[in-house]
Amino acid sequence: MAKNRISPDEYTRPLRRILVGMLVLALVAIFLIWRIDSPRVERFRTALVDTMVPSFEWALVPVTKTVDMFESFQSYASLYDQNQELRRELQQMKAWKEAALQLEQKNARLMDLNQVRLDPKLTHVTGVVLADSGSPFRQSVLLNVGARDGVRDGWATMDGIGLVGRISGVGDRTARVILLTDSNSRIPVTAQPSGQRGLLSGDNTARPPLEFVEKPDLVRPGDQVVTSGDGGVFPAGLLVGTVVQGNDRRLRVALSADYERLEFLRVLRSHAMEPITDAGSLVAVPADTPPSVQTEAPVAAPVTAGQ
Repeated sequence: MAKNRISPDEYTRPLRRILVGMLVLALVAIFLIWRIDSPRVERFRTALVDTMVPSFEWALVPVTKTVDMFESFQSYASLYDQNQELRRELQQMKAWKEAALQLEQKNARLMDLNQVRLDPKLTHVTGVVLADSGSPFRQSVLLNVGARDGVRDGWATMDGIGLVGRISGVGDRTARVILLTDSNSRIPVTAQPSGQRGLLSGDNTARPPLEFVEKPDLVRPGDQVVTSGDGGVFPAGLLVGTVVQGNDRRLRVALSADYERLEFLRVLRSHAMEPITDAGSLVAVPADTPPSVQTEAPVAAPVTAGQ
């Protein structure tokens, strides 16, 4: 005989109806309680809230955490937007910096073309950079001016902003410039405003060290470095760069010249002064003075009482 099997729906369906009916009755009761306007019912509602709400704090924890997470996400999104805005502004500042450097170089070239002199006593000749030595042990460039243009060894060269190097080797049509960064370069300089003198020694790096400073404690990063003119190597007052402190804690100089864009160089004609061997020859005798007056000193006539 076949057994009668009872389906599970026959048990769950009545149970579901009972639960739905009880939920509807509870909701209707709550509705009626909250709608009745009576002091007694009001006290009952207050007591019910005071009894039920504190016990349901655990149920509000997920809601509170969700709200906190949402607020944190909004704060993070705001910080991300601000960071992106700062990045865009930084990119714009870099572009403006590049434009400012290009304008500075252009202004220097225009000043050079207009024959703007750094010193009224100095004249110059401008040359085009033809080639770079390209050696890690020797840093120099080649100019298209030479002996035919009156260029001599030892003359200073500038790019319109700062000192670049000195002439070392002159041909008829070309001249070689030893850069300040070359290991063979040594120039006397002065740090302003302290007035401390030192020696800028090239070491094949972009920031050569400042050595043999009289009082290093008086020299601070940010001080301006100019040529001192000692020994007659270079004219005094030529801009070299700014004092910085290197990673090795040594005083170094950030050169003002833009070594990345060496296209035109100004060669300063600094003629050496003639040495004085005879101090008496400084007092010159007029050419139209008679020889007798040149050799004999005038003698004053005596004055008598009758005169």
